[in-house]
Amino acid sequence: MARFLYTLIYYLILPLILVRLYWRGRAAPAYRLRWRERLGWFKAPAFAQRPLWIHSVSVGETVAAALLVNRLLKEHPERPIVVTTMTPTGSERVKALFGDRVFHVYAPYDLPGPVMRFLRRLNPCALVIMETELWPNWIAMCAAQGIPTMVANARLSERSARGYGKVSAITRPMLQKLSWVAAQNAADGGRFAALGLPQKNLSVTGSIKFDISVSEELRAESAALREAWGGPKRFIWVAGSTHEGEDSVILAAHQQLLAHRPEALLVIVPRHPERFDKVGEDILQAGLRMARRSRNDAVVPGTQVLLGDTMGELLRLYAAADLAFVGGSLVDTGGHNPLEPAAVGKPVLMGPAVFNFADICSQLEQAQGLRFVERRTLGDALLELCDDEVARLRMGEAASKVVNENRGALDRLLDGVLRHAPGR
Repeated sequence: MARFLYTLIYYLILPLILVRLYWRGRAAPAYRLRWRERLGWFKAPAFAQRPLWIHSVSVGETVAAALLVNRLLKEHPERPIVVTTMTPTGSERVKALFGDRVFHVYAPYDLPGPVMRFLRRLNPCALVIMETELWPNWIAMCAAQGIPTMVANARLSERSARGYGKVSAITRPMLQKLSWVAAQNAADGGRFAALGLPQKNLSVTGSIKFDISVSEELRAESAALREAWGGPKRFIWVAGSTHEGEDSVILAAHQQLLAHRPEALLVIVPRHPERFDKVGEDILQAGLRMARRSRNDAVVPGTQVLLGDTMGELLRLYAAADLAFVGGSLVDTGGHNPLEPAAVGKPVLMGPAVFNFADICSQLEQAQGLRFVERRTLGDALLELCDDEVARLRMGEAASKVVNENRGALDRLLDGVLRHAPGR
């Protein structure tokens, strides 16, 4: 009954959802394209066998999914893979990472009609949901057709668990239909179990984000960037995946740093492409001299801010810097992945709102590879660390050590996916 009411309400608000999609297209035109795919209308290729469906909602989940997808493509090339996303930025990352090695389509809205059309067209052998993107009709309809559903690299914050708990009439039956949940840590796993997931369907496999790979090619490209930006004598910091409400704090902190180190360079990378131009305007309004990465502007000694208005380069930019601030943590977003700068040996700063990565941030902080800052103390932390190379190196080594000591989750996840996904 609860799922019926949920579905009825969803159908009633679907026109508003489509209007919102069109409205978002004002800032990001890609939202207005391929909208029929979200209703389950698309042309599917002819697969030699039933494909494995992997869903990653947007960029962050797609980057994590890439570790699993690349292993599957390498070790099981006979298996077709379908990757779905919800956002255009996620779609762009799928195409950039995999090209035509996978079939990409937007995920269907969680309604019986779109989901049924999607399943009929693709007939997947299993569904792997990255992290936590749980849709009641997806899971129920997959279960009804004998399609195993797994949640990979699963995380569930205390806040999200409280939200799911308020609609337990939908949550409990949904979780009981899941075939397997591979949780990032015991706390996440415990929250799934408390909400109704059978214990036998739960494993704690760790976070595959620790299995991030940093190629020698990327390190060489980053070294070349660093040299082009002024070499080792210039202090460079990256503010990555920033959100609205953080940029002004970051720019103010950089101005505080410039008063002490006039040659310092900030590389700021907004999380969402539709904000690139707005952040560029904010930089100029702050009276700072800016170059834009998308235009290949030269970064000269007088450049104070480089706007990272490109996609898929954040790890490369982190590797070229002395220090990283990870965004989404000074606003109530929950923070983004601190393991990217940690993997390239950079000291990490984050704000207090890190509920999306609470366990990882705790490990990094305990190892003294990450330092928490407030809105008012970001500039002070920069001033302290810019003059203390020994402290920066020590933090970076500690952060890198945490990453290396926690590798191995990808092997455990791959083994579980293959056990639960039929080969045909």
